[in-house]
Amino acid sequence: MSFLARRATAAAPGLARAFSASARRDIAKITLVGNLAATPEVRATSTGREVLEYAVASNTGTKDNRQTSWFRVAAFIEEGPRRDFLTSLPKGSTVYVEGEAVMNTYTDSEGKSRNALSIYQKNIEVLRKPSPTE
Repeated sequence: MSFLARRATAAAPGLARAFSASARRDIAKITLVGNLAATPEVRATSTGREVLEYAVASNTGTKDNRQTSWFRVAAFIEEGPRRDFLTSLPKGSTVYVEGEAVMNTYTDSEGKSRNALSIYQKNIEVLRKPSPTE
């Protein structure tokens, strides 16, 4: 019997997972398809690191009952052609974004506890750019 076969049969039922050389890491992943709310912008964080920020709008429902969900996305992309390309994308571009989702809790100015979803981009693909007449 091979090493992998012995390992699989020795694992407790329900605890086995696919073989991986890396340690297990729990991550909440999210996939978005929607339109850019504005051209992505580069901002400096409080530590001086630069972050690319943008919002994606995703619509659901029929025309009469359409609802729009807004997602704020951040990406840590070094200066260069890739970042230049993303900052040149016009509002209304349809994008496919894969990222990590993190729920943050903070206290607002009125002292109330609030939650905010942070999405950190891992991959982005441009599906469509708006035509100049849009």
